[in-house]
Amino acid sequence: MTAPNRNTLWAEAFVDELARGGVSAVCITPGSRSTPLTVAFDRHEDVHVFSHLDERSSAFFALGRARRTGEVTPLVCTSGTAAANFHPAVIEASQARVPLLLLTADRPPEIRDSGANQTVDQEKLFGSSTRWYRDVAEPESTDRKLRSLRTTAARAVAKATGAPAGPVHLNFPFRKPLEPTPVEGDVPDSLSALAREGRDDDTPFVRTSPGVSEIDETELRTLSSALDTERGLIVAGPADAPGVDGESVAALAHATNFPVLADPLSGLRYGGHVRTTPVIGGYDGFLDDSLTGAWPDPDVVFRIGASPTSKPLRKYLARTSARQFLVDPAAGWREAEFAASDLVVADPSTLAWRLARTLGRGSGSEEWKQRWLDADEAHFEAFDSSPSFCEGRLLATVAAETPDPSTVFVSNSMPVRDLDRFGVPRPKSLTALGNRGASGIDGVVSTALGAGSATTDPLTLVTGDLAYYHDMNGLLALGRCDVDATIVVVNNDGGGIFHMLPIADFDPPFTEQFLTPHGLDFAATEDVYDLSFARVDEDGFRDAYVESVGSEGTQVVEVVTDAEASHRVRDRLKERVIDRLLDEA
Repeated sequence: MTAPNRNTLWAEAFVDELARGGVSAVCITPGSRSTPLTVAFDRHEDVHVFSHLDERSSAFFALGRARRTGEVTPLVCTSGTAAANFHPAVIEASQARVPLLLLTADRPPEIRDSGANQTVDQEKLFGSSTRWYRDVAEPESTDRKLRSLRTTAARAVAKATGAPAGPVHLNFPFRKPLEPTPVEGDVPDSLSALAREGRDDDTPFVRTSPGVSEIDETELRTLSSALDTERGLIVAGPADAPGVDGESVAALAHATNFPVLADPLSGLRYGGHVRTTPVIGGYDGFLDDSLTGAWPDPDVVFRIGASPTSKPLRKYLARTSARQFLVDPAAGWREAEFAASDLVVADPSTLAWRLARTLGRGSGSEEWKQRWLDADEAHFEAFDSSPSFCEGRLLATVAAETPDPSTVFVSNSMPVRDLDRFGVPRPKSLTALGNRGASGIDGVVSTALGAGSATTDPLTLVTGDLAYYHDMNGLLALGRCDVDATIVVVNNDGGGIFHMLPIADFDPPFTEQFLTPHGLDFAATEDVYDLSFARVDEDGFRDAYVESVGSEGTQVVEVVTDAEASHRVRDRLKERVIDRLLDEA
C-alpha cells in the first residue's frame, strides 16, 4: 500500500480493514471534507459503492440492506448538517437492532466552536442511539496510530453486529489536502508492513469471536417444566436482523403442540415450516375480549422478537393470567404492556432447539390448538367470501401472488397492519420486512430499495401515499444503484390510519390537521425517475401486480382507495368472525 499523504494512507488503511472484516458495500453522499474516505472506498476493488445524492436516503438505503442481510453497510458523509440527516435512520436502526456504521467527516479540532463554516458539534451527535462512538484521532503516519485505526475499524464492525446490533458512529477529522495530492515526507518509508498493509492473508487486524447467549441446564429444565402444559402459545414478533431460524421454532411447536402466532415481520409467517407447523396469521381479526373472554387463558406464553405489530394481540396477552417468558439475547425489554413475568437472556433459535430436544413431545392440548386453528380459518374464510373491498385485499393479493422467493417491504402505518391481518401463512420463501423499530413513515422507499439491492429476489414495496411522497427522492436509487422493484402505492389521499383514532369524530379539525388530504398526482414520478406508472382500481389490481412482478424494470402500481370505507369493512369482518365463533362455541 503506497499513499501520497497521511490522509490518503489513513483512509486506505481504514477501508482495507473494513473489507477484511466482511464489509462488501458502502453508501456515499458527495462532499469535500469526506474526500479521503470517498476516494479510498471508490478505489477498493472488494467494496461496492452505492452513490446517493442526499444523506437521509443514503442512510435508509444502508438500513434496508443491513436489515435484509444482517451485515454492515457503512455510510460516508461530509461535515455539518449532512451528518444530522442520518439521524432518522439511526433511530430506526437502534430501535430495530439493525447494524449501521456511520462515518462522518469533520473539520480539524481547533476550529470547532469557532463559528467556522460548515462546522458543527458532531461528537456523540446521535446520542444514546449508538452502540459505540469514537472521535477518531487525526491522521498520523506512525505505526502505533495506524494499528489503533485498524483496531478501531475491527471493533466498530463487531460492535455494530453484536448483541444487540445497532449503529456505531466514527467521527473523522481531516485537514487539507483532502485529495490524494503528494505531500513530501508525509508518509515515511520506515512504517512497518503490519501498520501499513495489515495482517497477512487478508485477515482482520482484530478478529472478534461472538458468543451466543444461553441459559444453563438448571434454567433450561425450569423453562421446560413450565412449557410442559396443556395450553400454551408461541408468539413471534418482528425479528432482529438477520432473523430467527424458522425450523427451530417449528421444532419447539411440535414438541409443545402449541400454536405459533407469527407476526408477518417475524420470519415465521412464511416458509417451508408452515406446511407442518400450526402457524396462526389472522389473530388481529378475532382477538377481542367478547370472544376470548369465553376462552380459557393460556397457561404459558413463549415470546420471541420485538413487540407484535397487532394491538389486539398485545392487549390479549396483557389480559391473560399466563406466565410469559420474554426471550431476548441482549436482555432487552420490548414489552410495553408489562405483562411478561420472566426475562430469558438467550439466543431464541438456540434456546428453541434445546427446549425441543428436552421436551420430546409435550402435553399441549389438541383441543386448545384446534381452537386457534378454527378461529384462524374462520377469519380468512370470512375475508375471502366478503364482497366488500378494503385495502387489506391488496396486501393479501401481494402475499399470495408475489414470486417464490421474493422480498416484500411494507410501510407504516396501514400496509403493515393489513399484511398482519390478511396475510395468510404460506410455505413460500417470502421475506417480509418493515421499519417497526420507531414505526415512522420516513425513508420507506429508500429502505425497501436498500433491501432489494442485497438480493436477486424480486422486490415489492407496498406503501401509503404519504410515505411515498415523504421519500420520493429515494427513487433516484433505482437508476443510481441499479435496483428494480414493483411499488404498490395505496393512495387514500392522506393519513388513513387516523380514521382509527377518536379524533376522527371531531371535524374540524380532523380533515385538515390529521387526515391532511394532499391531492397530489403521482403519475409525474414516471418521467422524473424513469419508471413505469399505472393507476388501477381494485378490480384491476391483481392482473397489474402479476404483470409487474413478472416484468423487468420498475413499475409503480397506484390504487386509489377510500380509507374510511376500508376501516368500516375491517370492523364488519371482525364482528362477523367473532359472531360465528361465539355461535359455534
